[in-house]
Amino acid sequence: QVQLVESGGGLVQAGGSLRLSCAASGRTFSNSAMGWFRQAPGKEREFVAAISASGRYATYADSVNFRFRTSRDNPKNTVYLQMNSLKPEDTAVYYCAGRSAKLTATTPSQYDYWGQGTQVTVSS
Repeated sequence: QVQLVESGGGLVQAGGSLRLSCAASGRTFSNSAMGWFRQAPGKEREFVAAISASGRYATYADSVNFRFRTSRDNPKNTVYLQMNSLKPEDTAVYYCAGRSAKLTATTPSQYDYWGQGTQVTVSS
């Protein structure tokens, strides 16, 4: 059983930056593509970013491309989401997720395990 624990959320002013971390337990991390999703109140969970198992490939939602970057450190079993130029509309609970496959995916149903989420609030 893989467990994911996110950290790094908080309150930031518009234009600021935050870096989220997601630490994974278990021995399958290096074989797992990882994703980031977010959910704002009253809205569905939406895709933010994903990174392949090797870390060579990443994909982003249009709304965050060129502002957010995901990376991973396989020896540390950790994936990161660097968020720059934050906007109030980025306010949401952010989740990391893992899947039992090496390639990225963009829908929640394609992921097998999830973290508990971390709140990101961007003030205007």
